[in-house]
Amino acid sequence: MRSDSSSDSPLENSGGKGREGLRAQLHQLVIQACHHPPGSSARQKYLTRIVNLVQPKLWRDTTAYYQDALQQTWMYFCQNICEANTGEAYDPERSSLITWLNFYLKRQLQQFYLEVQKQQIRTISASSVPADSSDPVTDPIDRLAAPADLPPLLEDVREWVERDVTRELRRTHIANHPEVNCQVLLLRRLPPEVSWKDLSAEFKLPISTLSNFYQRQCLPRLCQFGKAEGYLEP
Repeated sequence: MRSDSSSDSPLENSGGKGREGLRAQLHQLVIQACHHPPGSSARQKYLTRIVNLVQPKLWRDTTAYYQDALQQTWMYFCQNICEANTGEAYDPERSSLITWLNFYLKRQLQQFYLEVQKQQIRTISASSVPADSSDPVTDPIDRLAAPADLPPLLEDVREWVERDVTRELRRTHIANHPEVNCQVLLLRRLPPEVSWKDLSAEFKLPISTLSNFYQRQCLPRLCQFGKAEGYLEP
């Protein structure tokens, strides 16, 4: 049986068990990777080993855009693990590698979620204009603020929906179905989203009924919240 005498072989057994052991092992692999020049096969070897260790520990959800967000996260990882190319370089003194990647992944999911909401708001805005109107339409998406550092959008939205201080979201419901209200639907459609098919089966209502109510009654209220909080410009 061949014995591997290369300098990196001790890393196979250096991590120990548990979270701290994994963190130590990843830290050593990062050090080894960054000793080699960008694009080299040696660095790529270490990055691949890191990916294999980290992948099972990353945040997961069932949104349709999760794989896209994950792919962007790995690209960010490769570009910034040693050098600051497209963002701030990884700093092991500030966080563990898994925490760093999970933070970026969740931010990408927030961005995708915001894009989905923007598309739905655009649909509502377009459908609300009379067909014979000659007035120019100001798309609310064109007024979106572009802060340098996006706030934790999903957490803010969830807190707003759950608190529902004025009870407006709970009072706004499908006729004869008070249990199907804007608070319920907004929460169910936050990542990880419950599909319209599953919601239709749960509430015994057609998908079109649920979706139309959501777009006509719930999303405009979400849009108002976005304006009030600065996600959308007035």
